[in-house]
Amino acid sequence: MLIEADHPWLRYSGRIDDTDPKAPVFVFPCTSVRIRFTGKQLKACVQNAGAYWDHYLGCVLDGVQTAYRLPQEGRAVLELLQGKELATDEGVHEALLFKRQDACHEVAFMGFELAADGQILELEEAPARRIEVYGDSVSAGEVSEAVGFAGKEDPPHNGEYSNSWYSYAWMTARKLGAQIHDIAQGGIALMDHTGWFCDPHFIGMESVWDKVHYNPQIGKATKWNFANYTPDVVIVALGQNDSHPFDYMKQDAEGEQAERWRRHYQAFLMKIRGTYSDAQIVCCTTLLEHDSSWDASIERVCRELADERVTHYTFRRNGKATPGHLRIPEAEEMAEELAAYIESLPVRAWEI
Repeated sequence: MLIEADHPWLRYSGRIDDTDPKAPVFVFPCTSVRIRFTGKQLKACVQNAGAYWDHYLGCVLDGVQTAYRLPQEGRAVLELLQGKELATDEGVHEALLFKRQDACHEVAFMGFELAADGQILELEEAPARRIEVYGDSVSAGEVSEAVGFAGKEDPPHNGEYSNSWYSYAWMTARKLGAQIHDIAQGGIALMDHTGWFCDPHFIGMESVWDKVHYNPQIGKATKWNFANYTPDVVIVALGQNDSHPFDYMKQDAEGEQAERWRRHYQAFLMKIRGTYSDAQIVCCTTLLEHDSSWDASIERVCRELADERVTHYTFRRNGKATPGHLRIPEAEEMAEELAAYIESLPVRAWEI
């Protein structure tokens, strides 16, 4: 039985290009589709478009997570549940198919296939709480599954260790019982012409934050309709990749380049405030090693804004925990702190 992508009982989450409702395109990490069903078969029909690295989708089926490698380009049918040996029983199952990685690839979802006697069932309502994250590779969960390298530099990899499920961003959302839009891209800085994303042109979050498609290696940039999702809490986790190609903040935190960054950072926060007038905005960096002058600049901007709903949080091991990406335990540490901090804030929508 084919369950087309526009079936009303499927639940989507994330900033998705739904121009074609029969083939919505997943771009950002943590983007997902959920199904509840009966029967002993579940397949997913997808079409991948790649830019770099190997590409994988994740699936949590009845609480068990599996990764599925995609072709670099073209269609694939993923067998998520097939045959009696993989089924716990003939009862009700629930599956979450999700994007593990950032815009190193985009994937169109064309629907699920159930067994001939299978049925799709209606899901419970989505969580009322909503968060949104603007961040880089750490927010995307890049290299998070390389758990043997906790506190160390990254091992050689080609995308296989990246998993947004284990990003601090999605962990925080789960701890808060919230939906998430994770606007995170590996290597991205705040401003264009800095950072690592889209070398040698270097595209910054200022050019990405309001987009659905944004990687020119895959296709034309398109705008996001902000009416589709309004978060209660926005996490801004930028300031890590901004030191490339030159760490001007560390060199001279009062210099012209440093001051320019603070102006742009403040303008970015004001854009978010203008878009989400009631949201609580939490500014931070991460546990990944970086110079503390970036955090001091963020603190200064937040103070100067004098907006009680724009705050800055510094983690216990902020900028000191690891020279490599956050592994699962380190992301868990960060999520524990961040979720507790957010719960302490007067989030207007959550006080009702």
